[in-house]
Formats: sequence, C-alpha cells, structure tokens
Amino acid sequence: MTEKNLLELLREYKSGGLTEEKILAEVKKFSLATESFGFASVDHGRELRQGFPEVVYSPGKTKEQLKIIFKDLYERCEGNLIASRASREQFDFLRGEIPEAVFDETARMIYVDRDKTYVRDEDKKILIVTAGTSDVPVAEEARLTAYLWGNAVSTCYDCGVAGIHRLLAHMDEIISANVIIVVAGMEGALASVVGGLTNRPVIAVPTSVGYGASFKGLAALLAMLNSCASGVAVVNIDNGFGAGVLASKINSSV
Repeated sequence: MTEKNLLELLREYKSGGLTEEKILAEVKKFSLATESFGFASVDHGRELRQGFPEVVYSPGKTKEQLKIIFKDLYERCEGNLIASRASREQFDFLRGEIPEAVFDETARMIYVDRDKTYVRDEDKKILIVTAGTSDVPVAEEARLTAYLWGNAVSTCYDCGVAGIHRLLAHMDEIISANVIIVVAGMEGALASVVGGLTNRPVIAVPTSVGYGASFKGLAALLAMLNSCASGVAVVNIDNGFGAGVLASKINSSV
C-alpha cells in the first residue's frame, strides 16, 4: 500500500463506503503485506510504514533472484527503489525488464529515481565529508541513498586531517548543513574534528581503508565510538547506506 492507496481508503471511509473496522483491517493487511517467492519474502508494507520501499541487498543473490525481487518492487511500489552493493553483471541482467533502472558504478547501486513528490529542501541539506579519495565509494553510497530518500545533498571529498586546511576551507558548508555524514578510514579522526566544528548531528562512517593496523576499519570504528566530540553517532564499517538512511530520518523529524 502506498500513501495514494491509503488516501483512497480514507476518502471512501469519509463518504460512508467503509466502516472503521473495514478500514482498520485493510491498513493492517497492507502494512504487513509480504509476497513469497520461496527464496525471498518481499515486504510490500514497508513503503507505508517507513516511507520508502524495501531496499534489496544484492550480494549473495543470483542474477535471477535479484531481478525477480527488484521487478516485483518496481511493479508493486510507487517510490524510488534501491538495490545496494550490486554488480554490473546483475544490472545488465535486469535492465531489460526495468528500463528506468540505473547503475551507479562508484556507489555500487542499482536504483530507480521516479518519485516526483519529493521537494528537496536546501535549508535542510545533508553534507557528506570524506577523509580521502579512497573513501568516496562508501560516501557515494550514502549520498545517493540520501538523495533518493528526498534530501538535498552536497559533498566535500578528500578533506582529511593530514591536511586540516582542506577541511577548514569548507567551513561555510559545514556550518550551513543540517546533518553531516563523515566517512573516514585509517585512524578515523575526521569525525571528531568535524563534530567539534558544528552543533549539527554528525554520523560517522568508518571505512575499511588503511594499512594493516587499521584492521580493515576496526581502528576507525573504535576511534569514532570513542570520540570526545558530542553529538557523533557511528554506523557500521563501510555502511554508507545506513548513514544515508539515518541522516534522512533525522532530516524528516526536524
């Protein structure tokens, strides 16, 4: 069920065509609706409950499985769609069935951008800052996720603490942002620095970028969790998608 479906039900109830019991039953049915394909149960109620259709995690799924799930969401939902961590091979396999689908090589994301109801508010912009260029793939996953969830998004890339002047050159963007996502590997210090420069919420994303002692992102994760700057939250290693969603939900609640 989409918001459009729900409005139709409410109008029918208002006109006397539906009882309270009937409309409650319909809302419950659709908000928990799933469709089983044996290998997957697609959650069609998520768009109504959370404002965005179910997002498909692509690794571990065959090309055929991903195509079936994504096509079902495309036909049953009205909002934008995301298949995260997808490959070019998976995209090439499904694109014939879904001409609107686009593949972003850097973000590793298949997506459909079709929701025309979004009004992206420049006064509630999400800013994404990376420590280095190697962090950009995770940052792009966060950027595209936040954009598809209806947000205005801007970026400042390669602003790590090894050259702090590169970050300070973007103070106007930092001060004007409503939410900031900081993406950093190595020692993960950038999140604390940004957190100390703004009164806005900061979402820190540790990446698996770095030499051996970074332990594939664990060093950055622990550093971010131990940040002395207040107002810094941390998502999982390389989880740009999670950061994009969290920033969107913060934006929609203020």
